This record gives sequence, structure tokens and C-alpha cells, in this order.
Amino acid sequence: MTGALALVTGSTGYVGGRLVPRLLEAGYRVRVIVRSPQKLTDVPWAGDVEIVQGDLQDADAVAAASVDVNVIYYLVHSLAAQGDFEQLEITAATNIATAASAAGVSRIVYLGGLHPDTPKLSRHLRSRAAVGRILLDSGVPTAALQAGVIIGSGSASFEMIRHLTDVLPYMPAPRWVRNKVQPIAIRDVLYYLIAAAGLPASVNRTFDIGGPDVLRYGQMMNGYAVEAGLAQRPIAALPVLTPWLASQWVNLVTPIPRRLAVPIIESLQYDCVVRERDIDDYIPRPAEGLIGYRRAVRLALAKVRDADVETTWQNASVHGAPSDPLPSDPDWSGHTVYTDLKERETTASVGQLWSVIEGIGGRNGWYSFPLAWALRGWLDKLFGGVGLRRGRRHADRLHTGDALDFWRVEQLERGRSLRLRAEMRMPGRAWLELETAPTSTGARYRQRAVFFPQGLAGRLYWYGILPFHGVIFTGMANRIIAEAERRGGEHVATPDAGAAVTDQPSTEQERAFVTATG
Repeated sequence: MTGALALVTGSTGYVGGRLVPRLLEAGYRVRVIVRSPQKLTDVPWAGDVEIVQGDLQDADAVAAASVDVNVIYYLVHSLAAQGDFEQLEITAATNIATAASAAGVSRIVYLGGLHPDTPKLSRHLRSRAAVGRILLDSGVPTAALQAGVIIGSGSASFEMIRHLTDVLPYMPAPRWVRNKVQPIAIRDVLYYLIAAAGLPASVNRTFDIGGPDVLRYGQMMNGYAVEAGLAQRPIAALPVLTPWLASQWVNLVTPIPRRLAVPIIESLQYDCVVRERDIDDYIPRPAEGLIGYRRAVRLALAKVRDADVETTWQNASVHGAPSDPLPSDPDWSGHTVYTDLKERETTASVGQLWSVIEGIGGRNGWYSFPLAWALRGWLDKLFGGVGLRRGRRHADRLHTGDALDFWRVEQLERGRSLRLRAEMRMPGRAWLELETAPTSTGARYRQRAVFFPQGLAGRLYWYGILPFHGVIFTGMANRIIAEAERRGGEHVATPDAGAAVTDQPSTEQERAFVTATG
């Protein structure tokens, strides 16, 4: 189907973000539909695709995006959504099915999940199966690929296995560690997705896809341990660990937040293995054969070590975190807003200062009071947030949309400014801005924290942490300057001797510090 137009949903997600460039390599023209086009600002293929802004819950937007399309890839899900995520999935799938039929689309390709033939499925698996039925009944030939655990650098399943095994020398685990799983490498998933677009029009059905290995979940953990050079972990299956309790444990020990851990673990209550290999009758296996579990782990670990993780489960924002960009200063009037501003002059160059700013977080830390940041991360995990364990995808380079510990890169002007949006649990919305500008003697550093409280709890939260701001934010500004000067080989001045300090608000709203109009 060289030259055909493919519409990809979920292009900012783990699978979709990897599929798009491979479709381009295969000769497809690609259109993507996204709610927030700014998330694609820094992806290398953004200039090679048509980007349409729209929400799959909006039938008109979906219909407009489907015009002249040959094949639609449905790769979205509401895995961690709050409320009735099943209804969200049904609405989105129905909109796609209706639009595809009206537009004369030739093929829908859907990636769902392996599941046993039983009516007692978890809500997540039940929803994925329902989406498949809606698309298969659309009147448009549909290939519903059903995969189990996907293994690749950055996948949620791989990250859960990796962190559980890395952190715990002994694993008390739920009974589902004895269940059978048939993992599949992300490379093989992408291979089948692309090939499925060329299936004959008469094919309208589900296909199970999986790798060559059928393993118990505990064997997958120890298989990872061997590839990572770790001792194999003793695993004890405990009947008292319910799915809910196990998800709390995963939330605390791994970067996977509770909202994502719950549906993943609920899905592990069943044996999830391939029941038929009919896909082989239509699509030949890859020339090198399907990738086994241990090799998939090796490939993923190599990508992690080389900081070459193409996409991660973290690409999608955390549900419940603010999704709107920071309001501009004039829009603040009429709202309650708290700010903390720090400005410093430095003899370091803009480039030296920017290298510190862009490398912040992850293993480099936040340049002040590590214990306080760690405590905030643990509290966030305790209340079901993402915590600090997410780290960062690359050691010294960021991209718009990247997860950065419990922040999200919302806006990035390389060499000038970095805006982070908070994704930790809190009663309000928060941002952190780090900026640099040239001066006659070096550079100016500007650091601003902005908080929009929600109700009384938000105001109490701000005043509760206010005493720590003098230590955390002041120390952060001073140490970032010191590190920039160290990298430039300059004399590192003490905060009082060599730096011009401006901690006072610089806008009308900031001078008010608390702007409240009822």
C-alpha cells in the first residue's frame, strides 16, 4: 500500500509513537489526530506527517480526520482514566467505526489484548474486547490484533518487571506470578501492525499474536534478572495479596502509578496465551523469526543503557494531572495564584547554564535538599501518584512531552527556557519555569514556581510548604549557578558574594503574591 494514507490514533503513546516512523519508512503517508499537537513538537518525524488536532470523543473531529484515509490504526486506550473509562472507550471506538464507514476507509487495524474465553474478565480486558467488537461490526474490514505483555524499552510491562526485580532481592508476590503469559517483543508487534494493513478485504476478525515463549510471570522476572546480571530472585506466592493490595505494592516499588498498576495487575489474574496462530496463514513471520523473551529483554536493556529509548509508557500524561498549559500572566487576574521567583546573574555562558537546566532531574537531581525531594516523591507514591522513580528518558537532553520525575516537559525552547508541569498529587495545579538569557558579563538565570490552588486545601497546602521554599528554591537557584560556573571553569562565587539576587516578584500579579477576587 505504498503511497496510501494512514490515520494513526495514539501517536503520542508508546506503540503509536514507534509505529508512525516505520509507516513512513514503508512508504505510507501518515496523518495523526492528537488532542495536544504541542506534544509532537520535538519528535523527529513531526515534519513528515499531517497533524490534526482533535479528540476521539468528538465525532465531528474524527470524521474530518478520516477523509481520504485508506487505513486507520486504533491504538488508544483509557487505561488509567478516572471515572467510567469503559464508556470513554466505547464512545471513541464508535466514533472511529462510524467515521471509517462513512469515509470509505479500506482497513482498520486495532491493537487489543490477549484474554481468556471467559465472561469474568477484568474491566480493562472487558473494555478492550468491547472495542474490538465495535470495530469488527463497523462494516470496514478490521484486523483486531490481540497481544499480551509487550516487552521493549519503555513499555509499562517491561518497566514493572525491571523495577520489581531490580529493587527486591526476595519477592512476596500474588498468586498470579504462577499464571502463564506469552510475551511479545515490541519489534514483532510493529511488524504485525504494518503488515496487517495489507490483508485482503475479506479478512475481518481477531488474531492472537505472541512471541515464541510461554512463561509464568515469575519466570519472566527471573529471566530479566539473568539478562541484567542479577541473582535470581526467590518468589513466594501469597494468597493474601489481592489485586488491589498488589497494585499498592507495585505503586510504591516501581515508577508505575497506582491508576496504571491496577488495570495491569487485574489483567494478570488470568493465563494470557495465544490460542490460535491463524495470523501465520496471512502474514509470514519475520525473516529472523519471532523474538524470544530473553532476547527481547536484552534488546530493551541495551536501549536503556544507551539512553536510546524511543518512546515510553510515560509519553502519555497522567490522568488527573492538569492538561491545560500555564495561563499567561494577564489571564491571572481574577484567580488565586501563588508564585516564587528567583533570579541570578552569573559569569557562566548561556550554553553552560543551559546544559545544567536541561540536565536537571533524574540521576542529576534537583540541586537542593535531596531528602526533601525524595520525601515529596514517596508521599506522592503513597497517595497513588507517579513519584520520582520515572526519572528521565535521556541523561542530558529533553523533549516536549517528556516525563521528568514527577514533572512533564510542557514547553521547551532549547537554550532559552524550560517549563515543567507538575504531575504529582496535590490540591491544585503547579508549574516550574527555568530560563536563561545573555548578559554583558555572562548570563541571567530566572526560576519561577507557579501554583494555582484548588479550594481551601490548596491554600493550606501552599502555606504548609512555604517554610521549605526558602531552602529548596533558593538552594536550587544557587547550586544551578554554581554548577554552570564549575562547568565553565570559572571561579564559583558564594551566593552572597558573586551573584546578583532578585527574589522579589517582577509582575503585578507576582507582587500581589496572592491575588484573590472571590
